[in-house]
Amino acid sequence: MTKRWCAVAVVMMAALIGAWSVAPVFAEGDIKVGIMAPTTGSEATYGKDMENAISLAVAEINAKGGLLGKQVVTTTGDDACDPQQGASAASKLVSEGVVAVVGGYCSGSTLPTLKIYGDAGIPIIITAANSSKLSGANPGNAFQINSTGSDQAITAVNLFKEKKVKKLAIVDQGDGYSADLAALTAKKWKEMGNEVVAVEVINKGEQDDSALVTRLNSKAPDAIFWTAYYADGALLIKQLRQSGYHKLIAVGDGSNSPKLMELAGPAAEGVFCFSNPIVEYLPAAKTFGETYKKKFGQDPGPYSALAYDGMNLLADAIKRAKSADKAAIMKALKETKDFNGIAGPISFNPDQTLARSNFVVLVAKGNAWSLYK
Repeated sequence: MTKRWCAVAVVMMAALIGAWSVAPVFAEGDIKVGIMAPTTGSEATYGKDMENAISLAVAEINAKGGLLGKQVVTTTGDDACDPQQGASAASKLVSEGVVAVVGGYCSGSTLPTLKIYGDAGIPIIITAANSSKLSGANPGNAFQINSTGSDQAITAVNLFKEKKVKKLAIVDQGDGYSADLAALTAKKWKEMGNEVVAVEVINKGEQDDSALVTRLNSKAPDAIFWTAYYADGALLIKQLRQSGYHKLIAVGDGSNSPKLMELAGPAAEGVFCFSNPIVEYLPAAKTFGETYKKKFGQDPGPYSALAYDGMNLLADAIKRAKSADKAAIMKALKETKDFNGIAGPISFNPDQTLARSNFVVLVAKGNAWSLYK
């Protein structure tokens, strides 16, 4: 009996291994594209928005006959804004045989995927993540269509200078995105002859910021810059305002969701945000915004325009390459010159970052973001 059950176990194990190693079945001849985004976790709102926008672009491409006479299909890898899960998501997409990947929201979870995709020869169009560490780790397969953290830091210090800030405090969460933006901003601010009175790091999901708020108030900063994500940023803003801090508060593009206002309530009024271009302020995105809302029953989020552009840029590269071969696609992406996206033209620097700054300044007014400049 023992031998018999051992034999059965071996057969079952072999079957499981075989099932694990076989990629999902798609129609023969489909062009398979990976979407990498956080569809679970604290940043899932952004991730689902990006996934929706890419799916909308694919639907429009297929309605016009697809690419190279073939239909485009997508498969999603959920990175949950976590480095380990990001690596797992990338391995999943590689095993499923995608020709390219579009996405990447959190820099920290995108960073470890670059080598995985690079080793597989797969190009990735990064639509949101913008840490300067990404270009430093790029093995040649990654193309960033959102401006870099350096561009955002320049936008930030220019506003602080305009508002006559002298003493600046910065708070981040130690991840690839927020720590990078904090360091870049602190460096530029000091180079301008100003003072950084505090650089604080807090844990993701922290509920009680009272000790941090006390420390920040003791430094009497003219402005506080939160460089991480909206969920925790909203709580910090509320506690700062409740403590009596009524000077300038600014947040980075990881907090440009309207949910910041929902969570922070009246405390968010007057908060500044440095943001990538969003649909509401893009004349070329009007039709996209209307179509998105009709299809998904909600307004497109902050990274929908860039995600939509990322998929259409990939389609354009495949057309120019006249091939769905990964190396041919990568070559075409490198040769991109002034691709006309709804968020603006796309060309690349030699390090394959966006060859312009796309950051705008928003300000919270009446529970919504308004364009400041």
